[in-house]
Parts: sequence; structure tokens; C-alpha cells
Amino acid sequence: MTEVGSFEAKNTLSALLERAEHGEEIVITRRGRPVAKLVPYTETGKRERAEEAARRIRERARAEGGYFDWEEWKAYRDAGRR
Repeated sequence: MTEVGSFEAKNTLSALLERAEHGEEIVITRRGRPVAKLVPYTETGKRERAEEAARRIRERARAEGGYFDWEEWKAYRDAGRR
């Protein structure tokens, strides 16, 4: 992973973006300390993120002692809609 100072990053942003576009990850530093990371963009759909979140909720419910009642949670969701 390449490290680039903030001044250099500002002056060479186009080149850094091209490098990131080709898969490189670049850490931007300020006074030698990492403050940001420039990474290649990957498309992640909203549906996939929602499904992953639901999976984590189910796993946590099982770990906490068992049953996750979707109908109960749907009722909570709908309670404020009336």
C-alpha cells in the first residue's frame, strides 16, 4: 500500500485516482499520520447490503438465546405508521 502526503495528494489527485481505478490502495497522510485511504470503487447494491444486515441480525438473535420473531418486529415497525 502506497502512502502519499496530503500536499502531494492534492497536487497529483488525477494520477492517484487513475492508480486507484487500476486497483491500487493509497493511504493519504498528514504530518506522517494516516488520515484517509483512497481505494478502488466497487458497486455494492442496496439489496445485498440489506440482506447482509438481516443475516447479521438473525445470527445475533441466535447467539443471544434463540428466537427472533419477525412478526413482532414488523409490528414494532408498523406501530408508528397509523
